[in-house]
Amino acid sequence: MYKLKSTIKKITPLNENAMKLARKRQDTLTKPRGSLGRLEELSIQIAGITRNAIPIIKEKRIITIAGDHGVVEEGVSTCPSKVTTQMIYNFINGSAGINVLSRHIGAKVIIVDMGAFSDIAHENLIVKKIKNGTNNIAKGPAMSREDAIYSIESGIEIFEEAYKNGLDIVGTGDMGIGNTTPSSAIVSAIIGAKVEEVTGRGTGLDDSGLKNKIEVIKTALKINQPDKNDGIDVLSKVGGFEIGGIAGVIIGAAAANVPVVIDGFISSAGALIASKIAPLSINYMISAHNSVEIGHNAIMKHLGLKPILDLNMRLGEGTGAALGIGIVEASVKLLGEMATFDEANVTEGKIHKINNAS
Repeated sequence: MYKLKSTIKKITPLNENAMKLARKRQDTLTKPRGSLGRLEELSIQIAGITRNAIPIIKEKRIITIAGDHGVVEEGVSTCPSKVTTQMIYNFINGSAGINVLSRHIGAKVIIVDMGAFSDIAHENLIVKKIKNGTNNIAKGPAMSREDAIYSIESGIEIFEEAYKNGLDIVGTGDMGIGNTTPSSAIVSAIIGAKVEEVTGRGTGLDDSGLKNKIEVIKTALKINQPDKNDGIDVLSKVGGFEIGGIAGVIIGAAAANVPVVIDGFISSAGALIASKIAPLSINYMISAHNSVEIGHNAIMKHLGLKPILDLNMRLGEGTGAALGIGIVEASVKLLGEMATFDEANVTEGKIHKINNAS
């Protein structure tokens, strides 16, 4: 618990002076003010996070954390749990969607096993195994409180190790068959939304499967009674090891003044846990995309985050985060590399006249 507490203490508000200077520069670039919209907002947020008025993003990482879930035995997924292990090998081999998109943006993928049912040993896999899968939340707590804390602290350690080697921005990713079930349970528990309003079809459940999934989540919440005001309690009662790990990555990034790009539904469930444990970490979060999973929008509204992209995606792995990082990098390049009116010898008034005429 010391690791978690000491890391949280390092998280501070965004740097107002850096954001002020970044905003001032944005307003003097060769364009009508505000014409780059969200890209301007992102660059200013990154300035505040990094404490640098003209931030530079070079070293990019996606941390994809895997874990299995005992609740799969309740029939909440169309895929068997063995697919988690198969996909870990796919990540290792560089053949999954996250590998392709990470190569596209020039990022390195860090693959972590935090709780898969199978044991895997490989030089390209970080093993932070807590247990071989969580317990079935429909029958009792997913894990002990101690294991929940350990999962978060393991996520912090994973981030810190990556940070030692140079890191300007990090994206979160997940892999775990059945993990939309604990994610929906987390959302319902913390936000107080009806289970039906935050539970989707996951890997493609039919109407009967979705109905069963909803009932399983209701049962889990009734049996475990998670405390919505205690993020660690919610995680331990109805969460997952990879979700705790993602929360840890977010908290670690915030403590190090590093922007963290949140992937889809499962990563956002981790962000929700992080927000309850370390509220200031929300300022360091950037939502990559709007997931098709219906519970995702509820998390975004609760956290006050606005997804960058809306591509009807729901793959996970960190795929949305990779695309989001590309957009964030573009925003800071525009801030730093685009000429000001003075530098380009362009008259600002002419730009505004053209803009108003159009």
